[in-house]
Amino acid sequence: MESGSQVPPDRKEQIYRTAARLFSEAGYRATSMRDIAAALQLKAGSLYSHIESKEELLWGIVSRVADEFDEALGPSGASDAPPAERLRAALVAYTGVVTRNLEYAAVLFSEWRQLPPERQAQITRRRDAVEQVFRRILQDGVAAGVFLPDTDVKLTAVLALSGANWLPHWFNPAGDLSPEQVADRFGTLLLRGLQTPD
Repeated sequence: MESGSQVPPDRKEQIYRTAARLFSEAGYRATSMRDIAAALQLKAGSLYSHIESKEELLWGIVSRVADEFDEALGPSGASDAPPAERLRAALVAYTGVVTRNLEYAAVLFSEWRQLPPERQAQITRRRDAVEQVFRRILQDGVAAGVFLPDTDVKLTAVLALSGANWLPHWFNPAGDLSPEQVADRFGTLLLRGLQTPD
């Protein structure tokens, strides 16, 4: 077992990664700080010398993924490219964040409601901002006449995001499809139902 004085500089990152794995496997409520400490071969006291509480771990995990979504989707939201290209780019960006952070993303998608109300509200606002990026792209496509005029913008945005949100349950980084290929196929399926005839 390690004492607090022997903790290496990267130990905090290891704590977060281990917590994300355990939260994604067993759930936030079912995972104790003792479980996390045991998985790291740490004494509970040593763990608490680096992490204030289990809630702070959860908040750190979901905040990190939310930050990555903001950064990744910024270019798609600000682009002047045609709507279909922007939609594909946004899907690639979003899918890339999820597949780079499968366990962190699983925790964000399934455990954010375990946070206290004020922090839930922050995550809700950030989730809505991500959805708005997709809605704007879809609205622009409808306005430009390249997406069908009766497109349900909200439902289509939710559909696009929901498909990617299930990646932690089935995506295999060592499998046949790369994250880019998954995103491209999502985009193709969406665009087949969206685009007006040439």
